[in-house]
Parts: sequence; structure tokens; C-alpha cells
Amino acid sequence: EGVGGGGGGGGEKKKKKKKKKKKKKKKEKGKKKKEKGKGKKKKEKGKKKKEEKGKKEKEKEKGKKEKEKEKGKKEKEKEKEKEKGKKKKEKEKEKGKGKKEKKKEEEEEEEEKEKVKKKKIVP
Repeated sequence: EGVGGGGGGGGEKKKKKKKKKKKKKKKEKGKKKKEKGKGKKKKEKGKKKKEEKGKKEKEKEKGKKEKEKEKGKKEKEKEKEKEKGKKKKEKEKEKGKGKKEKKKEEEEEEEEKEKVKKKKIVP
């Protein structure tokens, strides 16, 4: 009779207790599952946030690198322009020098001619 659960009040009480315990366990299991699920969701959110941060940082770094490259290009261009300007100035100086030298040479030649004339006249 006890095995069947129909004999005496004690058997019924035991059954009820067991049922309650099982229910509690089930509730706890459910809570644990929910908590675990929450943990997973939180972890996933954290992962997503970290990934987004990583992406943003990478984009920032890319932007910085691009800016640095542009700066480098601009600096190189400026240096090239400076060099071009220097070369132009040097060429102009050389041209000027050429003109000055030609003038000097012409003056010297004229002086020599005058000297020769004077020498010819003196004797």
C-alpha cells in the first residue's frame, strides 16, 4: 500500500513534499538557466561593444595614418618646391654672373685695346 502511495496520510504528505521540492528545483533550474542566458547576453553585448571599440580605434588609426601620409606628401611637395626655387635662383644668379663676366671681359678688352693704341701712339 505504501508503495502505491494510497495507504495512510503520511504517504500523501511525503508525496506533496517531494512535489514541492521538485517544483523548487525546477524553479531554481529555470532561474539558473535564465541567469546563464543573461550572462551569455551580457558577454555577447560586451563582445559587440569591444568589437565596435576596436573598429572605431582602427578607423581612428587609419585616419591618423592617412593624415600623416598626407602631411608627409605635403612636406615633400614643399621641399621639392623649395628646391625648384633654389635651382631657379641659382640659374638666375649664374645668368647674372654670366652677364657680369661678359661685361667685365668686354671692359678688359676695351682697356687692352686702349693700352695698345696708347703704346702705338707713344713710340
